Amino acid sequence: MSVQHPAMVAVAVLVGAGCALALRWLHRERNRAYAAAGVTARGGLRRYLPPLLFLAAVVFLLLAVARPQATLGVPRTSGTVILAFDVSNSMGADDIAPNRLAAAQAAATAFVEAQPDTVDIGVVAFSQGALTTHQPANRHAETVDAIKRLRVTGGTSLGQAILASLTAIAGRPVTLPEPPAPPPDIGYHSDATIVLLTDGEDTGGPDALQAAELASNAGVHIQTVGVGTVEGDTVDIDGYQVSTALDEDLLTQIAATTSGAYHRAQDAGALDAAYRDLDLRTTIEPQPIELTGAIVVLALLLLVAGALLTIHWFGRLL
Repeated sequence: MSVQHPAMVAVAVLVGAGCALALRWLHRERNRAYAAAGVTARGGLRRYLPPLLFLAAVVFLLLAVARPQATLGVPRTSGTVILAFDVSNSMGADDIAPNRLAAAQAAATAFVEAQPDTVDIGVVAFSQGALTTHQPANRHAETVDAIKRLRVTGGTSLGQAILASLTAIAGRPVTLPEPPAPPPDIGYHSDATIVLLTDGEDTGGPDALQAAELASNAGVHIQTVGVGTVEGDTVDIDGYQVSTALDEDLLTQIAATTSGAYHRAQDAGALDAAYRDLDLRTTIEPQPIELTGAIVVLALLLLVAGALLTIHWFGRLL
């Protein structure tokens, strides 16, 4: 516990001690006066309790002026979250209304708006390649704007999405090494999470599972969200009808590689639920809690109790 004005603690102690001594002296003098008059003073609880309550109230009020604070451990969601959106042509399928990408954008927007400013959120859009459209930051309104600008185009590269997300987390380019070179050291980022939103149809690029291994070595969890249905749908790409379906096996393997979880989102409600179930980091942070209000309330209760007892026992307040 700490106080903003330590001098007031000394004042409270001195005033309390002085008043207690004065109260004791007053009772002694009163007892002597009663004895000299041949009157037996009626003592007990009634004589001492109300003044002691008033005295305690005064001491607590003086302590409240000192502005005491207690430091408590407060759980807070914190860290870095990268929302990696599949913007390939297959995400334009309308098996989730109005289409897969639009539903993913709506759910992600609600997720971002619900996060505290202790969470830095970035956005990566990926199709055949990957582009960081918003660096991780706690400016959540800008994150929402970046999400709303996403449009469908091209194929899908889950591996490139993971590498681009790791680049945003590490702050420097991250690529898969050429065998037999060892994996690059990108640091350890245990407070970072990648949320991979995709229909899971990987059409090329770096190996997704190798990229997931790289994320695992860096302490980064990947939560995969499968957007769409296992039965799939068809989309019109340059005049051709292309079939697209959810590849749950690959998404499950990617998540499991990093100790993450796979979430199936076959409709808008399931997308919202997937975000609520995301395993984000919770840390315990010391936070000063002001105790002034509680002490003032306690002092007022003591004053009221003393006043009520005085009225009840003696029929007067003073």
